Amino acid sequence: MWKYGLLFKLLFTGIIMSLLAYAYYNLSQALPPWRTGGLVVAIAQDSTLSDEEFAKQLAHQFADSLHVQLKIILVPADQIETTLQKGHAHFSASGFKLDETNNALTFGPGFMTVHEQVAFNQDQPQPRQLRDLIGSTIAVIAGSNQEKTLLELKKQIPELTWESRTDQTVEDLLKEVGQGKLDYTLANHEQISEMLNYYVNLAVAFDIGKPSKLAWAFPEKADNDLMTATAKFFTDIEKNGELQILLDRYYGHNDRLAPLDAAEFINQTDKTLSKFKSLFKEAGKLIDEDWRLIAAIAYQESHWDPLATSDSNVRGMMMLTEATAARMNVTNRLDPRESIMAGAKYLELIKKQLPVRIEEPERTWLALAAYNQGYGHLEDARILTRRQGGNTDTWVDIKKWMPSLNKPVYFESLKHGYARGGEAVIFVENIRAYYDMLSRLTDNEPGLPQTHTYQLISTRKKPAFALHALREPTSESKATDTSYSLAR
Repeated sequence: MWKYGLLFKLLFTGIIMSLLAYAYYNLSQALPPWRTGGLVVAIAQDSTLSDEEFAKQLAHQFADSLHVQLKIILVPADQIETTLQKGHAHFSASGFKLDETNNALTFGPGFMTVHEQVAFNQDQPQPRQLRDLIGSTIAVIAGSNQEKTLLELKKQIPELTWESRTDQTVEDLLKEVGQGKLDYTLANHEQISEMLNYYVNLAVAFDIGKPSKLAWAFPEKADNDLMTATAKFFTDIEKNGELQILLDRYYGHNDRLAPLDAAEFINQTDKTLSKFKSLFKEAGKLIDEDWRLIAAIAYQESHWDPLATSDSNVRGMMMLTEATAARMNVTNRLDPRESIMAGAKYLELIKKQLPVRIEEPERTWLALAAYNQGYGHLEDARILTRRQGGNTDTWVDIKKWMPSLNKPVYFESLKHGYARGGEAVIFVENIRAYYDMLSRLTDNEPGLPQTHTYQLISTRKKPAFALHALREPTSESKATDTSYSLAR
C-alpha cells in the first residue's frame, strides 16, 4: 500500500507544480493585442476618490471610442511603472507629470494642469518655504507624483526627509494633517481642495514649483497605433468640450464651500439629518432619485429647518414659493413631509421638461438651476450660451453665462428678462458639494440607492472622511480592501 501512497503523492505534487508553472507562464506573458483582447488600464489605488473616478471615466470613454472592452486594474502608485514594464497593462490612466524625466516610459498628451502644494494644520505655525519643513514629519504616498517632487527637491536640499507610505491614500495623509497627527504632506491643489470640506484645520502652506500637466503613461515601446489613437482621442475631447465637462464633473465643485459652511454641514449631518432621513428616502423612491441629492437640496434651501421662512415668504424645508406650493398641491409648506415630497416631484417635473438629448449629470444640474430661478430663465441662459458659442446642453458652459442674466445688455433681448442667474450657479454648485460630501459620509450605510451617473461610484470601507470627521478619531485610518464597480 505504501507504494500507492507514494505514487499518489508524486502525482499530486506534479499536478500542483504544473498548475503553478501554468499560472506563472500566463502571468509573465505580454498582454494580447488591445484591438482583439481589449484594453487593460492601470489606475493608482492610493489617490483620491475623485482622481480614481476621473481616471476610470476617461479610460472608459477612450475604450468606447475604440470599440474595445476595458479592464481596469488597481495598483499602488509605486508599482504602476513596474506593471507597465512587465506588460501587465497597456497604459496608466492615473496621470504622470508630463515634465517627468523617465526613459522607461512614454507619455500621451497633457490633459490636466495641477500644482503641488504643502498641506499643514492651521493650529501650528505656517511654514513659508521648503527649508521650514526640515526636521518635521512629512509623509507622502510611495511612488506618487508628490514623492517624485520631493526626490527632485532633495537634490537642492539634502536635509529634506520624508516617510514613503504604502497601504494608505492621499486622503488618509491629508486627514492625518487635518487631525494634527502628521506635520505635513504634499498633494496637488485639487486633492487638497477635495479634503478641505472635511477638516477645518487643514490648509495650504505654499505652492511648490511651477504647474505641471498630467498625462497617461505608456511603456517605453508602446504600440504606435495605440499612441496615435490616444493623441486623436484627446484632440477630439478637447475640441468638442467633453474633457472640460469631465473635469468639471469631478473637480468643478471642490472649492465651492467655505470651511465654516462645510464644518456646519458635517455637524448638521450628525445632529439633524436622522430626523428627516426617512422622508428623504421616501421622496427618493417616489421619483427614482438618490435620497442624498434631495437631502442636499433641502440643506441648501433651509439647512434642514422645516420652519424656515424668507423675507419674500418662501417657506419650509424645500423653501417653496406660494405658486410652486399651489402647483404641487401643498396645503402646508411648513409640514416637512409635504414640503420634501413636493420639492422632489417639482425637480422631477423640471427634468422631464428638458430636451431628451440632455444626459446625466447635466440633466440634474440644469434642472437644479431651473428649480432655483425658474425654467424660463434657464431657457434664457441656454439661448445666451448658444449666442456666445457654448454648448446649451452642458452645465459647464451654461454656468459661465447664467450670471449675465442680471445685465441689461443681455436680459433685455431675452424672453423672460432679468434674473439672479449668479444665485442659480451658487445654488447648483453648493448642492453638488453637499451631495458629494453626503454621499461619502453615508457611503457605509446598508441599502444604498442605485448608482446614478453623477455619483462617485467607488466605495471604501474605511474612507478618510466620516460622519465625525471634525472630532477626535476613534481608530487609526488605514486603507483596506476596496470594492469597485464601473458603470457603463
